[in-house]
Amino acid sequence: MAVTLEVTPTRKRRPLVVGHLDAPKISDTKLIRSLFFASQELSHMQPLRFILRRNSQSIIRKVKILAAVFEELLRSHTVYSQSAQLCFEEMNIVMQRMKTLIEDCTRSSKLWLLLQIENVSFSFHELVTDLSTVLDILPVNDFNLSEDADDLLVLLKKQCSDSVQFVDPRDDVLRRKVTDTIDGIKHRIVPDQSKLIEIFNDLGLLDSVSLVEEIQRLEDETHDQIDERSRIAAASLIGLARYANCVLYGPSTPSPHPDFRRYKSLSEANIPADFRCPITLELMRDPVVVSTGQTYDRGSIDLWIKSGHSTCPKTGQVLKHTNLIPNSALKNLIVMWCRDQKIPFEIYGDGGVGSSSHCTEAVEFTRMMVLFLIDKLSVAESTNHVVFELRALAKSDSVARACIAEAGAIPKLVRYLSSDSPSLQINAVTAILNLSILEQNKTRIMETDGALNGVIEVLRSGATWEAKANAAATVFSLASISTYKRRLGRKVRVVSGLVDLAKQGPTSSKRDAFVAILNLAAERENVGRFVEAGVVQAAGDAFRELPEEAVSVVEAIVRKGGLMAVSAAFSLIRPLGEMMREGGDTTKESAAATLVTMCRKGGSELVAEMATIPGIERVIWEMIGTGTARGGRKAASLMRYLRRWAAGDTHETAATETQSIVVPTPSRIFNPVL
Repeated sequence: MAVTLEVTPTRKRRPLVVGHLDAPKISDTKLIRSLFFASQELSHMQPLRFILRRNSQSIIRKVKILAAVFEELLRSHTVYSQSAQLCFEEMNIVMQRMKTLIEDCTRSSKLWLLLQIENVSFSFHELVTDLSTVLDILPVNDFNLSEDADDLLVLLKKQCSDSVQFVDPRDDVLRRKVTDTIDGIKHRIVPDQSKLIEIFNDLGLLDSVSLVEEIQRLEDETHDQIDERSRIAAASLIGLARYANCVLYGPSTPSPHPDFRRYKSLSEANIPADFRCPITLELMRDPVVVSTGQTYDRGSIDLWIKSGHSTCPKTGQVLKHTNLIPNSALKNLIVMWCRDQKIPFEIYGDGGVGSSSHCTEAVEFTRMMVLFLIDKLSVAESTNHVVFELRALAKSDSVARACIAEAGAIPKLVRYLSSDSPSLQINAVTAILNLSILEQNKTRIMETDGALNGVIEVLRSGATWEAKANAAATVFSLASISTYKRRLGRKVRVVSGLVDLAKQGPTSSKRDAFVAILNLAAERENVGRFVEAGVVQAAGDAFRELPEEAVSVVEAIVRKGGLMAVSAAFSLIRPLGEMMREGGDTTKESAAATLVTMCRKGGSELVAEMATIPGIERVIWEMIGTGTARGGRKAASLMRYLRRWAAGDTHETAATETQSIVVPTPSRIFNPVL
C-alpha cells in the first residue's frame, strides 16, 4: 500500500492533544503565580528543529506576551471576579496543552511527524484558537493594567484571531520527497543516494546513531497504532530509515561488548504465570479461550484436542465444544511485556515476504538492504561488520528473516562458522539462530550443505561460551519441528555437546543447553542417549543454580526414559524433595511429578528412599493445601505411595511395571535388572 498525503487515523494514545483537565481550586495569588511560572517555562522552551519550527515558534512567541502580562498582574494583588478566575483556569489548561504538544513532538519520530504534518499543524492551530476564545471573554477592564500591558493583550488577541492553520512549505516539500521515495519503492525503483542524503539532512538525522534512535521511535509508533493502515505507514517509514542507515552510513560496527547476546532468551525472563500456557508452561504466542473459560496457547490446545482429548487439561471438565476464541486482551498484554523485556514477538505471525499482512514498501526496502549487504560480503575488511548487520536485521522481524534467507545468505553465513575470529563466529551463528525463528527458514538451514555440521561444531568447540550458547539455542529452534527433533537427537555430537555445555558452561549457557535438551527429550528415542551422556547428573548439579530448567529436564528424562533413567536419577531423590520444599511453583510441580514417576516405575525401594527425607510428609501436605492444582495432584499421589509403603502394600506401588530396579549404592549406579 502506498503512503499517501491523506490524514492517517488517530492512534490509541494522543498526547499531541491533551484532553480537558480539572484545574484545582486555588487562591487568586497562587493562580496568577502558577500562570506566570507556566508561561515562563513555556516561553523558555526551544522551538522544534527541522520540522514544525514555525508552528512551535508562533506558540512560544504568543506565550511570551502572556508572561509579561502575568508578571504585571502578579505585582498588582488584584481581587478577581469569578468569571476572571474561570478564564485564568482555562488559560492554565491551554498552556499545559501547549507544553505537552511541544514536548510530545520533540520526543516523537521525525518521519512520523512529517507524515502526520497536517494533523499536528491542526493541533497547534486548535490551541491558538482556544487561547483566542479565552482572551475574548477575559474581563480585561477589571484588571487596571498599565497601558503597555493593555497594548500587549490587544496585540495578542489580534494575532490569535488572525491565526490560520498552516503547513510550512518546506515541511510540505520534504514530506512529498519522503512519500515519493516510498511510492517508488513499490515499483522497485532504487532510491537515489543523493536524495536520501538530502531528506535525512533536512530531518537532522545526520549519522547512524540518530537513525537508530529514529527507528526505535518508529517501532514504538507501530505498536501504538490501532488500525492496520497506520501500522503499514509506520512500517514503510521503518523500512526507509533502515535502508538509509545501511546505504548512507554502512554496516554497523560490532561492539566488543554488545548490549544483546542475540535476543533475550525466554528462559532468562521471569515470565508471569498468566502469560504461560498451562500445557507447555511456555509463553503463549496466540492465547485462545476454550469452553470452560481457561486460556491456552492455540498450538498446544489444538494438539491436545486433535490427540482425541475431550476435556479441559486444567480443570478436567468436558469441553462443550471445541471452538477456540482468541484472547486478544491477553495477547496485547503479552506483546507489551515482550517489548519491555526485549523479547521478539511476531505480531503478524511467521509468514514470508509474500504474506498479505506485510507492507509492500517495507518488504522492498528490506530486500534492497539485504542485497546491498550480501554484495558487501565480498569485501574482506568489512565482513564482520556486514555479518553483524545481518544478525541485527534478522533479529528485527519475520520479513527481514525471509528476505535474508531468500537472498541466499545462509550458505554465505555458514562459511564464517569456522572463522578464527571469535567476533565473526558469534555474529555468524547468532545470525543463523535469528533466521531460524522463521518456520520456513528451519528447512533452509537443515538442507544447506554444512549448516548443521557447522552449528554442531560451534556447539562443541566454539571460541566463546556465547557462541556455544547461541549454537545450543539454534539446536533448540530447529528442533521445534518433530522430524528435525529426531534427526538432531540421533547425532552423538549434538547430545554430548549439549550435555558438556550444561556441565561446564556459565549460567546463561547452561540455561540454553537445558532448554535445548528439554526440547529434544520430548522424543522418546533421544532420551537414552542423553542418559548415557550424563544429563541426569548434569541437571542434578544445577538444581541450585537453575532449579526450574534442571528439574524440568530430570522430569522429562524420567518420564520418557524408563528404568534406565529412573536408576540414573536415584541419587536425586533427596534433592528433589528439597526442591519441593524450597522451589518456585513450577519447580515444585516438576519435582513432585518426577518423584511420582520414579515411585511408579521404580517400586517400593524408591518409595523407601523418599520416606527417609526429613519432613517429607509435611512438605507434601503443604503442597496439597497451598500448591497449584497440578502440584496438589502430584503431591496427593506421593502421599498415597508413602501410605501404601508404610502399610507394607508394595504390590500396587509397582503394579504398572513388570520389572524392578536394583537400588543404587552411594558409590555407583547399577544397570536395571532386565
